[in-house]
Amino acid sequence: MIDAPNSHRMEVDSLGLVAVPSAAYFGSQTARAIENFPISGVPVSRFPELIRALAHVKKAACLANKELGLLSPEKAAAVVLSCDEVAAGQFDTEFPIDVFQGGAGTSTNMNINEVVANRALERLGFARARYDVIHPNDDVNRSQSTNDVYPTAIRLAILSRSLVLRSALEDLSQAMQERSVAFWHIDKLGRTQLQDAVPMTLGQEFLAYAVTIKEDVRRLSEASALLCEINLGGTAIGTGINADPSYKALALSHLHRITGLELIAAENLVEATWDTGAFVSFSGTLKRIATKLSKIANDLRLLSSGPRGGLAEINLPALQAGSSIMPGKVNPVIPEVINQVAFQVIGADLTVTLASEAGQLQLNVMEPVIAYNILNAQDLLINAVTVFTQRCISKITANPEQCLKHLEASTAAATALVPILGYEQAADIAREAISSGRSIRSVIEGLPGLPADFVPRSCELLPLTGASGRSDFDPAQCSFETEG
Repeated sequence: MIDAPNSHRMEVDSLGLVAVPSAAYFGSQTARAIENFPISGVPVSRFPELIRALAHVKKAACLANKELGLLSPEKAAAVVLSCDEVAAGQFDTEFPIDVFQGGAGTSTNMNINEVVANRALERLGFARARYDVIHPNDDVNRSQSTNDVYPTAIRLAILSRSLVLRSALEDLSQAMQERSVAFWHIDKLGRTQLQDAVPMTLGQEFLAYAVTIKEDVRRLSEASALLCEINLGGTAIGTGINADPSYKALALSHLHRITGLELIAAENLVEATWDTGAFVSFSGTLKRIATKLSKIANDLRLLSSGPRGGLAEINLPALQAGSSIMPGKVNPVIPEVINQVAFQVIGADLTVTLASEAGQLQLNVMEPVIAYNILNAQDLLINAVTVFTQRCISKITANPEQCLKHLEASTAAATALVPILGYEQAADIAREAISSGRSIRSVIEGLPGLPADFVPRSCELLPLTGASGRSDFDPAQCSFETEG
């Protein structure tokens, strides 16, 4: 029999009767949450990795309960297969609850309990809502609480996306390194405080970008390791109430096998139930990444500025018309969007910090907003970094003549004269170059005290050295063993 459009079934929960769409796999508590939280318009289904993580936790719990004789083999088989289907994304639309929700994630936990229970009932040939056969709480949620399921699932979801983000950052670092090789011998002016400083090469500038991004890949890996400690088995407040003493180890073993992650049980489950420090650390790492990306984007906008009235030392790819009124104008749109994503991620970190601080006694009820901000920040960074790599960095070209022009017009080369002539005489030479409008090379031509073969041109004043300290340093072989 096909359900009529807009038909409903009536379910009963502890508060009374609830109308649930007949075709829905979710049940009464999900239906109440839909009505209670019309907040952001962003449903839990926006983050399929969270749904997959919840399904993995439910499957691990089911298998542990089966081993302990707390679930019949028939029930367990139906629940496990239903969890697999949910994890495969077949029921993502059955998670319509808003990501902003009260109850410390209880609505989301009950959402998956209901979906899994009703799908398992269907598998066994029963109608949905036949909870006397398979119950969302008594069977799917057995030996569990939202307070150990939800934070465990958040950790798994974040870890899943962190692998994608790390891969995107690796690609960006590689693209920067490739640009550094291409630009290695292009002499240019280094700047501090937006003022002329000393000579360098464009390759050195881009190698520094590659190194700092690579460092953040390692920091992200370290922050991810903290999330591998979970409180599954602690149930409501970490005391393990309603769970068999053997359940924790069994559930953890199954979850490790299902996810392939090196998960460990928290040393103290009471502490782990309210502690959100790992989320704060991870969010702080995302902020660090965003801050560095934004700084690099700022640099690229400056280096490409003009092109005729600015620095114009590099060319960013022309992607779209830059103005509705100014013909020929092309804007640095990709660095600009990197800046905007960075601002959003930095703001999200403050939200995570405040949400973590707001925990009280044995639980932090603000975990839904923590989950939303970290998962959303990761998605933003993944998308932005991918675009940055593919549509900007890999297509940057250099203007060697412009780089040399700025260098020769500056007094940067005077710094390299200090070890030979002393600071005071080098300063006099710099002042002479400025007042006369001549280059440093012109001012020191024929000056006594300089080697006969001394050529005061850009970086030839001093041998180039990279991270290895060797003048023959090859940027393509950089091992990124520094920390910034």
